[in-house]
Amino acid sequence: MRLPLLCAALIGLAACGSGNGDTAAPAAGSTPAPAQTAAAAPPAPATTPAPATTAAPAATGTAAAAPTPAASADADDAKRPDPKPFVDDGKWVEGKNYFRIDPAQPTSTPGKIEVTEVFSYGCPACFQYHGVVDELAKSLPKGTVMTYTPASFRPDENWPLLQRAYLTAQALGVDKQTHDAMFDAVFKSGELGIMDQKTGKPKAPSGWPTIDDVAKFYAKSGIKAEDFVATANSFTINTKMKRADELIRAYEVDSTPTIVVNGKYRLTPGSAGGYPQSVELVQWLVSKEAAGK
Repeated sequence: MRLPLLCAALIGLAACGSGNGDTAAPAAGSTPAPAQTAAAAPPAPATTPAPATTAAPAATGTAAAAPTPAASADADDAKRPDPKPFVDDGKWVEGKNYFRIDPAQPTSTPGKIEVTEVFSYGCPACFQYHGVVDELAKSLPKGTVMTYTPASFRPDENWPLLQRAYLTAQALGVDKQTHDAMFDAVFKSGELGIMDQKTGKPKAPSGWPTIDDVAKFYAKSGIKAEDFVATANSFTINTKMKRADELIRAYEVDSTPTIVVNGKYRLTPGSAGGYPQSVELVQWLVSKEAAGK
């Protein structure tokens, strides 16, 4: 039985909960992401599980829409190093450190190896991990692209609104420049969060941020509030939200943050053994894909 306490209210603790199935506890001594604030920096990776009533079913084989790349300029790609030679020394174990997605899901970048983070701006663990993901994206080798898929499986924490916010920002071309600031708006200023930053307590649902509040935030990036709201409520964004949910179910993701490599493998910081280990494992899986293994 899931306790009726908001996951975000536990941000000061080491973990807000454990995922089901493949989400293992991180190894002792794992290095956390750079602290954003003293009050909001747990000492170890954490994951936000999907509620038991909405756990992701096994993939059905129906092709779900793949996420859109954050950036894939050929000029930038040419500056990246070549993938490392693939060496399987037995360090990473399928079924323990990473998990095969069966059937593999299509990606949005044919000819590229795609690394995808399944996340939510409302997830405390994603807030702690996003600095690591930023560095991971910068370290990816040639022929690899980073994408992001926003989850909505915690409506009790306003995740559907934040999913809509990301997909709208993506459609308007401001997702990359506002990505880190959105986490801050939820967990630092609290303007788009469900926690009262003054009292440290959850806000009443009637006081949760709305799409109009989100539009005011994105107006700081030059997007007219009325344009943001109109796009956010469009058929296109509603369709993208449904497709993101379908893709997450096809990935069999039940907690965030989760990293998916080329639609074939998924892992979490916990299953990898910590933040730095998750980066190393992603790079290893990228090398595996590049070598055609």
